[in-house]
Amino acid sequence: MPEQGFKVSATGLVHGMPPEPCVVVILGVAGDLARTTLVPSLYALGCQRLLPEPFALLGMARRAWDNDTFRDTIRTYAQEKKGFSDETWRQFAARLHFVHGNLDAPPTEDYAKLRERLKAVQAEHHIPDNVLFHFSVPPQIYGDIAHKLAAASLLTSDSGGWRRLIIEKPFGRDAASAQVLDRQLLQVVSEEQIYRVDHYLGKETVQNMLVFRFANPGFEPIWNHHYIDHVQITAAEDEGIGTRAGYYDTTGVVRDMVQNHLLQLLCMAAMEPPVSYDGITLRNETVKVLQAIRPVDAQRDCVLGQYRVGELDHHELRAYRDEEHVPPDSATPTFAALKLTLDNWRWARVPFYVRTGKRLPRKCTEISIHFKPTPHLMFPVDNGDQWPNNILTFCLQPNEGIVHTFLAKQPGPDICLRPVTMHFRYDLTFGITHPPSAYEWLLHDAMQGDQTLFARSDWIYEAWSLVDSVIAYWEARGAQDLPLYPAGTWGPAAAETLVARDGRAWHMV
Repeated sequence: MPEQGFKVSATGLVHGMPPEPCVVVILGVAGDLARTTLVPSLYALGCQRLLPEPFALLGMARRAWDNDTFRDTIRTYAQEKKGFSDETWRQFAARLHFVHGNLDAPPTEDYAKLRERLKAVQAEHHIPDNVLFHFSVPPQIYGDIAHKLAAASLLTSDSGGWRRLIIEKPFGRDAASAQVLDRQLLQVVSEEQIYRVDHYLGKETVQNMLVFRFANPGFEPIWNHHYIDHVQITAAEDEGIGTRAGYYDTTGVVRDMVQNHLLQLLCMAAMEPPVSYDGITLRNETVKVLQAIRPVDAQRDCVLGQYRVGELDHHELRAYRDEEHVPPDSATPTFAALKLTLDNWRWARVPFYVRTGKRLPRKCTEISIHFKPTPHLMFPVDNGDQWPNNILTFCLQPNEGIVHTFLAKQPGPDICLRPVTMHFRYDLTFGITHPPSAYEWLLHDAMQGDQTLFARSDWIYEAWSLVDSVIAYWEARGAQDLPLYPAGTWGPAAAETLVARDGRAWHMV
């Protein structure tokens, strides 16, 4: 019999509580992110009955659209979401509104028009004066837009309602520019109103890693340098840059992936146990992790690279410098591997190896915990004393789950050890073939006013301070010193050397 108060697990999603009524305003709603991800994610929340009631969405862009054009455009992308039906779409589409406007306009013009349209939408749907603004626009104009919203009286409420801002990465180009951006935003809103999106934190497996470690008593006691040999974090992409050359060539892999996604995953794996699961306590612990990371020796402990012509699945892949709108002499890195060490008691002498890149053999994101070998192996076996370590891997994508690799006896009369694996898969255990996207949960949290899975300003500064010197070192070297790796491979040979010199190798499930 189950313990009293313990519910037997079931398949499917747990039904949560919807947020309080509000209007979501997406600025730049005609862009790719808003059309393909943000609005369809809100529709998916509606299918799960996790949208506020009442609720409305107001999009603003320069396109010459009306409400019907906007709704028809979004329907194309919403149809890809699980649970789509004509009835659920009809109910959701009635909540979608569009206002034509130029974000470069003065506050007295198009922003004033936005204010009046917002009031009309609130009145039509009987929604209190709660508004969530999502900046789906180039990051360099975040500050300017925030000030124009404030000048148009869009960031205050006469009836005690709330205002929140969601902004997308990158949050500046370095520590100094990140601080400038924050000063601009904090002139018109408070830190408690700013939600900085890192969509990796919205992934189910990232959150489940915290549950796995802190809700099960058998793992936290061994989550330290006494038992763990090293940690590896990989975020691999098999695609190139596509049509993003204008953004990517001025950004590079360190700014695009390491400074935010990979360091956030490292913090989730390395943090001390928070007192509670909330926006203050958990983020306090992640900041402490960054503060403990030793400054990176860019020459010794960092490998960058750029993909050249290669092949994958018998298809020829072109070089980064041959991509559309990329300069032929570009020195922008598309691959990074770093060795990071933490100066604290828990992780003393435990290296964290992180790597990410484009045009790698396959798309996957995983965190693998490599445990130290048994001090003394009692069994009479002969393998040159070299047996695989126990490895615990959190697979973030594409096959979300947890894999535990350990030694077991193969059936037979003699002791014969073999590495085996145990798999926990979300799709098989919970019957969810398509897990909710990270943006669905992050948008839901922002409407709830929950900042737990959003980056805080001091975390941003610490993260930039770690990578600024690495970026400066490699930018000073230029294109002639940037290693090239064939597209469809796991990066430059130096990335293998980075871990091999410590007697280790990269691991993939």
